Amino acid sequence: MKKNSKPYLPLHLQRGNNAETLAEKYLINRGLLVIESNYRCKLGEIDLLMQDTDTLVFIEVRYRSNPFFGTPSESITPQKIQRIRKTAEYFLLTHKQYTHLFMRFDVIAISAQTGKQELLWIKDAF
Repeated sequence: MKKNSKPYLPLHLQRGNNAETLAEKYLINRGLLVIESNYRCKLGEIDLLMQDTDTLVFIEVRYRSNPFFGTPSESITPQKIQRIRKTAEYFLLTHKQYTHLFMRFDVIAISAQTGKQELLWIKDAF
């Protein structure tokens, strides 16, 4: 492999990365500040961690290109919500500088069913 070449990513991971980048730019344009992207720990992963004035926002980004499997927000299972909440708790335990902030869980749902991407920001989704 060349020194500067990026490793191959399957198409679904490329789409996921692109959706997360789109969501991050969208939220920055609405005044949120990036704390971390793709936060990972032993308990799970959170796509975006951002600050909205006095609120720490944990953001799940969901992308769907085909309506056959439901909408992006419908793809978030109760197990996924529980994993996100546990990961958020761990983040706060290891990043005490954010414990004074309010907390919120948002979803950015992106669908490309009409040939163009449509983005829906669901604040306080769960």
